[in-house]
Amino acid sequence: MTDRLTEVTRDELTLDLLDEGPLDGAPVVLLHGFPERATSWRLVAPLLHAQGLRTLAVDQRGHSPRARPRGRRAYAVQEFARDALAVVDAVGGRAHLVGHDWGAATAWVAATLEPQKVATLTALSVPQPEAFMRSWFTSRQGLKSWYMAAFNIPRLPERLARDEGGAMERLLGGGFGMTPEEVARFRREVVEDGALPGGLGWYRGIPFMDRSLLGRRVTVPTTLVWSDRDAAITRAAVDATPRYVDAPYELVVLQGVSHWIPTQAPEAAAEAIIERVLGS
Repeated sequence: MTDRLTEVTRDELTLDLLDEGPLDGAPVVLLHGFPERATSWRLVAPLLHAQGLRTLAVDQRGHSPRARPRGRRAYAVQEFARDALAVVDAVGGRAHLVGHDWGAATAWVAATLEPQKVATLTALSVPQPEAFMRSWFTSRQGLKSWYMAAFNIPRLPERLARDEGGAMERLLGGGFGMTPEEVARFRREVVEDGALPGGLGWYRGIPFMDRSLLGRRVTVPTTLVWSDRDAAITRAAVDATPRYVDAPYELVVLQGVSHWIPTQAPEAAAEAIIERVLGS
């Protein structure tokens, strides 16, 4: 049995953690996406604890106050993945990875970088990264991903997020399905806390993705959870994902759920995670 972890340091960046559940339980590392924080798992984590699992929800780089580096290159997805693997090392060298949105992309990459450290992978909303990128040119995914280019415009997203009830909040609520409570949490935990530039770093770091990651297969047991009212992710990218997984794989499709699975369908998210973790 190990002690509680409150932080993990890598490359002089310190990531804050929410370490909860039974200390002797199988460790599950929870990786949030944009524009959220570790608290996005607050409804899922207790359901995992009830099954004897220990959760470590990470405030990822750009979000933790002591892990907000400057420069786009610092936000390449492989850096997030290595951060996640540093958390795995700190908790004992092997863990289950669960990610939502950009946290899912992080988990996919981590599982290809050091598969021996990843017991299982559960990705919520976002398919395997190469399947996602290729779908831009074979489906409507490129059109649905217009915001990724917009978020790369210097200072524009920050300006749009400046006003409460402004364009950024209308996009998240009206366009992408966040509830008023979730939008308020975005303002409080991301905008007002100074984490927005770091969160946008995920998008601004895309050109610096390590190209050697392309073509790699995932070799750990994997579940992808996708919801049919996701305004950001098409079914084409989802259906292409099994081509990149050389391991037991399951697709779970949630009906009538938007992109924000951990907060809007926590029971379904927890069920998929528990089945993958305990059934593998």
